Amino acid sequence: MEERTEIESLGEFGLINHLTQNNETKQASTLLSIGDDAAVIDNFGRQTVISTDMLVEGIHFDLMYTPLKHLGYKAVAVNLSDLCAMMATPTHITLSIAFSNRFSVEALDEFYEGVYAACEKYNVDLIGGDTCSSQKGFIISVTAIGEVTNNQFVTRSGAQPNDLICVSGDLGAAYLGLQLLEREKRIYLENPNVQPNLQMKEHVIGRILKPEPRLDIVEWLQKNEIVPTSMMDISDGLSSDMLHICKQSNVGCIIYDEKLPIHNESKEMAMEFNLSGTSCALNGGEDYELLFTIPQSAYEKILTSEQISIIGYVTPIEEGAHLLTRQGNKHKLTAQGWNAF
Repeated sequence: MEERTEIESLGEFGLINHLTQNNETKQASTLLSIGDDAAVIDNFGRQTVISTDMLVEGIHFDLMYTPLKHLGYKAVAVNLSDLCAMMATPTHITLSIAFSNRFSVEALDEFYEGVYAACEKYNVDLIGGDTCSSQKGFIISVTAIGEVTNNQFVTRSGAQPNDLICVSGDLGAAYLGLQLLEREKRIYLENPNVQPNLQMKEHVIGRILKPEPRLDIVEWLQKNEIVPTSMMDISDGLSSDMLHICKQSNVGCIIYDEKLPIHNESKEMAMEFNLSGTSCALNGGEDYELLFTIPQSAYEKILTSEQISIIGYVTPIEEGAHLLTRQGNKHKLTAQGWNAF
């Protein structure tokens, strides 16, 4: 039997001390971290960018197929992704969790292992938060803090007609990974002796269980002196997120079906589920890739990145938002992605 330590045996302060005993700060800007009434950050004259996200068991994640370590990592990663979408460099996070008594100290240790792994990888400091009990399930709230050179942040509202629409990485994989895990869960519930078959599916499963914020793309754009005119991360699906940019920038767009970057494993998985790869890419959500617009003058430079695809261009608002198929048919772009309610 694995050892199980009840949380109440430690008490709240004992638990916080236990979970944060090895928490080391990496950022010079962290003057005061966990252990006082509040944390203190010195910004050295840069602007601060802040974003908060909540993850609720049963709505955003299923612990039947989500290892707690992956969940800790993902809770941090999806938040850092919002900072990347502003072209900001993440520096700090706070983390609050509420959990029922079915969780042990060992379970929370596992969760925090993932949190610290993400902090380590993306060089951010965990500087505070809260823990409390919940009547059922696990609730996580992360606030991410980043910094940006004065007024160099990128919003959703700066896209101009004729700008090129770009996306990092590939799309639709997280949604397909989720379909696969849900299918294997159903099979398991009907017959617990059947082992899940997840061989050769590392890409799609990795994308849902361990998404990575595209800080590498932000750094590449900065290094190449490319300033996007608008940007956001794809959490709800390309269609609905592109429509957010269109709405906030007062523009329309054309997206080319054949330019959507879809991983081979995703294409195979889509066929297995009788789904269209295009519709997974458009409506899947949880890809956490960056969607951004750039002036045409940056076209040559963008071509030098293997991680970025040009998928369309921005049009005047009266032309609306459309998907252009390989056959040359125009379809109105509609938001069918993830709905939080």
